[in-house]
Amino acid sequence: CRNLTFPESLPEVSIVFIFVNEALSVILRSIHSAIDRTPAHLLKEIILVDDNSNNEELKEKLQKYVDEVNAHKPGFIKVVRHSKQEGLIRSRVSGWRAATAPVVALFDAHVEFNVGWAEPVLTRIKENRKRVISPSFDNIKYDNFEIEEYPLSAQGFDWELWCRYLNPPKSWWKLENTTAPIRSPALIGCFIVDREYFQEIGLLDEGMEVYGGENVELGIRVWQCGGSVEVLPCSRIAHIERAHKPYTEDLTAHVRRNALRVAEVWMDEFKSHVYMAWNIPQEDSGIDIGDISERKALRKKLQCKTFRWYLVSVYPEMRMYSDTVAYGVLQNSLKSDLCLDQGPDTENIPIMYICHGMTPQNVYYTSSQQLHVGVLSPTIDDDDNRCLVDVNSRPRLIECNYAKAKRMKLYWQFTQ
Repeated sequence: CRNLTFPESLPEVSIVFIFVNEALSVILRSIHSAIDRTPAHLLKEIILVDDNSNNEELKEKLQKYVDEVNAHKPGFIKVVRHSKQEGLIRSRVSGWRAATAPVVALFDAHVEFNVGWAEPVLTRIKENRKRVISPSFDNIKYDNFEIEEYPLSAQGFDWELWCRYLNPPKSWWKLENTTAPIRSPALIGCFIVDREYFQEIGLLDEGMEVYGGENVELGIRVWQCGGSVEVLPCSRIAHIERAHKPYTEDLTAHVRRNALRVAEVWMDEFKSHVYMAWNIPQEDSGIDIGDISERKALRKKLQCKTFRWYLVSVYPEMRMYSDTVAYGVLQNSLKSDLCLDQGPDTENIPIMYICHGMTPQNVYYTSSQQLHVGVLSPTIDDDDNRCLVDVNSRPRLIECNYAKAKRMKLYWQFTQ
């Protein structure tokens, strides 16, 4: 990366930091690393979006710091304060609305920038404004602020639409160039985008709640609607994975609702996979996902491709489950409050357990008469789907492909 050269003329960037009850010291570390590690002629402004924090030091103390900076460089730091908590998704859109530079970088307020992070990003966006860029992330340990280097990765998701790191695609490895951009199906969360292009493709889905799923939706939308998503190995940013989540300790309900919005708007016949992964019936799910008519109209207006195209062309690693004919839980016919459960992960012995409907009790019955129990493996590289197998008249959970190759008894017939 040190040997790369970049154009002298690059677009300016507005850096947006979102926070709610973040430690002031952490916010200041983020600001100072942005200033220190971004060439002054490229950094137009820093925008702080306070999503209705109740931490007092984020009011007067933070404002005093901002005033001191702006006394030397008027208008360099802007503060946007919400009168009520909007959530991370709508806060990012607030930050975008306040930005004036041609390129906007949307980040959490607990990151630290590495040397030379900006030039690779701005070069790629200057070459093609329809690129949405993620840096490569490292970890900052929350207890001692030591930086832990992460391997280079693409960014994808599972069928519940939780984001996850992926191995870079084979096409990237064939280049034998570790500085080359990595094609990425989705985004982990923080990203950099051309300000006007972001508006053209519909910003973020403000009908979603809090956060979770919006980064996956953005990646899917960008690809299906003619853009691209990249991770840049030479743009490195370290991120604190906090022990305490400021919005809620359990995002599950929000991510589930947001995921169903994505499924209904963008995923066509494959929306069934999202419902299956969450173990929710497709009809009468009981979950109010809100009005999605505007998002559907956006897809039509942008003349976007199908989700099948996306799976084939962008995310071929994603494992499909179109052969699933039924899913839910298996209840004990003699005691209806007991369900089949995968039991402890390490033992591979299924058990009967009080029905709770969570992932360990998810059951998927395929057209080939296999019973998958537990989580759905998200990609073809994760060969860990487990099937219910009869081993010497005792049930076991064994990796499905292995059981099939060994001609084990893994076929089950149901009659109604």
